Amino acid sequence: MAKHLSKTFKTVTMAVVCAMGLSMTELAAGQGMPDPTRPPNIVSEPERVQNTGPAVPQVQSILISPTRRVATIDGRTVSVGDTVGDARVTRILESEVVLGTGKEQRVLKLFPGIEKQRAPGRRNAGQAVVHSEGKR
Repeated sequence: MAKHLSKTFKTVTMAVVCAMGLSMTELAAGQGMPDPTRPPNIVSEPERVQNTGPAVPQVQSILISPTRRVATIDGRTVSVGDTVGDARVTRILESEVVLGTGKEQRVLKLFPGIEKQRAPGRRNAGQAVVHSEGKR
């Protein structure tokens, strides 16, 4: 009886080892489980970029301290008086930069589409509510 159990145990053990070997081969080949960090395979026609004229400068950050005002526009740090393209920085405010070219002025918002508004029933301008465009 002991020999029969020993033979059965060996057979079961071999079957388990073979099954584990096959599953390890699948994993090694990358078939069993996909990599969850890999981006999906998207095969599509690249979007066509339309040339709509010169690019609009984008404000990326604004820093205001008691001694200076600087903004980062398209990766460049600028102060009042510096130039961005053919325009000159005329003002740097807490959420926008004003560029001037001759008599024209262009306002670049730090957060386009978001306007600061007073909260209902409040008198202090410092207590403002920020609303996203389209959600009021």
